[in-house]
Amino acid sequence: MIKNYWNKGGKQKTITVIIAIILLIMLFVFRDDYQPALLFVRKFIFIIILCALVLFLGLRKFRKSASTLGRLSILALLIIFFGVLYIVGWHFKMYDYMKTYNVFNNLNKIEINELPLTQNERIQPLRNVFSMANESVGETKDVSLPHLVRIGEENKWTMAIQPTEKYMWQGITDNTEEVFAVSSTTPFPRFSSENRISVTFSIGESLKFSRNTYNAVVQRFNPWMLVNYEPSDTYYMKNDSGKWVQVVSLIKWKGFFFPYPTFGGVMVINSGEHNFNDYLERILIGKGTYISPDQINKYKYLTGQNTLAEKVSRLQAESLKFLGGFSDPLPWNMETAVKIPNLPDDQNQQPFVTDFNFSDTNTGAYSGLYHWFGLEPVGNERTSLTYSVFIPADGSNAFYYYDHALKKQGYAGVSAMPLKVIESRKEFDWSVNKPVEFRPYIKNIAGRKRLFFLGTISAIREGSNNFDGSATPDLALIDSEYRDVVWIDVKHPSQWDKTVYNQLNEAWRSSEKIGYYFVEETKTIDMVKQLDSISIPPQVDKKAEEIARLQKQIDSLKAIGN
Repeated sequence: MIKNYWNKGGKQKTITVIIAIILLIMLFVFRDDYQPALLFVRKFIFIIILCALVLFLGLRKFRKSASTLGRLSILALLIIFFGVLYIVGWHFKMYDYMKTYNVFNNLNKIEINELPLTQNERIQPLRNVFSMANESVGETKDVSLPHLVRIGEENKWTMAIQPTEKYMWQGITDNTEEVFAVSSTTPFPRFSSENRISVTFSIGESLKFSRNTYNAVVQRFNPWMLVNYEPSDTYYMKNDSGKWVQVVSLIKWKGFFFPYPTFGGVMVINSGEHNFNDYLERILIGKGTYISPDQINKYKYLTGQNTLAEKVSRLQAESLKFLGGFSDPLPWNMETAVKIPNLPDDQNQQPFVTDFNFSDTNTGAYSGLYHWFGLEPVGNERTSLTYSVFIPADGSNAFYYYDHALKKQGYAGVSAMPLKVIESRKEFDWSVNKPVEFRPYIKNIAGRKRLFFLGTISAIREGSNNFDGSATPDLALIDSEYRDVVWIDVKHPSQWDKTVYNQLNEAWRSSEKIGYYFVEETKTIDMVKQLDSISIPPQVDKKAEEIARLQKQIDSLKAIGN
C-alpha cells in the first residue's frame, strides 16, 4: 500500500517522507513512553518466542489439514498447551520459581560463622519518619519516601520536599527546592532549621512529563540499556564534592531463559534550575550520569552506601530457599525451604537497612549499610529464625548469610515478635498501637554476642492507614533466644545494654554459668579496705576524738552544777 502511494507522484513522496521523519522523531523523543513494552518483551522473551513458535506451527498445520476432525484436534492441542502453560507457569508460579533459581545460581554466596555487630542504631521506623515529615510541609508539597543513606560519617533519613501530585500544575511548572535530612540515631528528628536543606532539582519523582525522574533517566539510556535496564528507587545524598544529588538505582535484567533482575549501577542527577537548555537536554538525551557497578568503588560517597533496589535484594534473599537443591522448595520436600516473613500490621516490610560492623568477623566485608533479612520456614505456624542474610546496600557482588538452623540455635524469628511485645504490655490498646519494624540489634553483652530484635510501637489513627510518628516512641528489645521483652528508654541509648543485663542477667547466669558484668565501682566510707589481700584500717582524726572527749566532760560538769 505504501509502495503504491509512493508511486503516485512527487506530492505523495513528499508526504511520505515527512510522515516518516515525524514518526522517527516521535520514536526517539517518546522512547520513555514505550520503554515498558520493550522491557516486558525482554523479561518474557523466552516464553514469547516459545508461544509464537507453537502458535505458528499449529496454525500452519491447521491450514494444511483437510479434515474437520484434524483441525479440531489441532485446536484442542493448542488450547491444552496454552492452558497448561498458564496453570503451571502463572497459577503455580513455576516461572517465578525458575527465575529465582537463576538468581540463586548467579549469587556470590558467602556463609559467615559469626554475626556482625550492629552500630548507629536507628530509632524511628521508616513510616514514622515519613508521617512526621508530611506534618512539616504545606498543602502544595509532598514528601518522597524516606531512605536511609550515609551523609559523611552519619546515617540520615533523606527525602525530597516536592510539588504535590494532587495539583498537576505544580508538577509541570515548579522545581523540587528542598530536601529533608534528619539523623536516624536520634529519637527527636527535627524537620526544620539545618535539617531542611535548600537545593533545587529540575528533575523530581512527582514532576510531570520529561521532568519526571523515571522519564528523564529512561531518556538517558542507550539502545542496549533501553531494552535491558529499568529505573528503581531514588535516593538523595551528597557527592564527594559536598553537593546534593539524586541517585537513581538501576535494575539490569540478565539471561535468556527466565531472565532475572540484578543491580545495574546508578544514574546520578545533579541539582540545577529548570531552563530552556535543560529542557532540550531532557527531551533529546535525558538527564543523569551513568555509573556502572564495577565503577562504583571509584566514588567514595557511593561505596558502602545504600543504592541497591529492594526489588533486587528481596529476590536474592528469597533465592536462598534453593540452598538444599533445586527440588527442595517443591511441596513434597521443603526440608530447607524458607520465606521472607511479611507482618500484616507492618507498613514497611523487609529488608531493613541496618548499619553493621564486620570488623571482627574475618570475612573481609565492609562495615556500613546492609539490607538485612531474617528468613523463616515456609509454614505459617513456624516462626523460627533460619537464616540471617546481609546484602551489601551498595550493590557489591557479595551475599552473606548466617545459618541459625544448622547451628541449632533455636532463635525466634521476626514473625514471633509482635505477640511477644503485646503479651508483655497487656495494658496497651493494641487496636491503635502496633509493634512494627523488628530490626536486628546485635551486641556483645555478658561475654558473648547476643541477637535481639529492636521494635517500635507506632500509633495509627482510627480511620487512617498511616502511622502517626512520635518524637518519643516506645521501644522494646526482644531476646531472640530467651524470648524475653525488655522495654528500654529511647532517650538514653547508652544505657540499653545495661538495662538488658539488669533484667536478664540471672537467667543468663543460671543457664550459661556466666560471671558478673556491669559491676559498678562503689566508694566505701569508714570501712576496712582490701588492697592486695592486706587489711588497711580507716584513717582516724585523733584531734577530733580528743575534742569530742573533752566536750563530753564539760557537758557532764554542767549537768552536775545544775
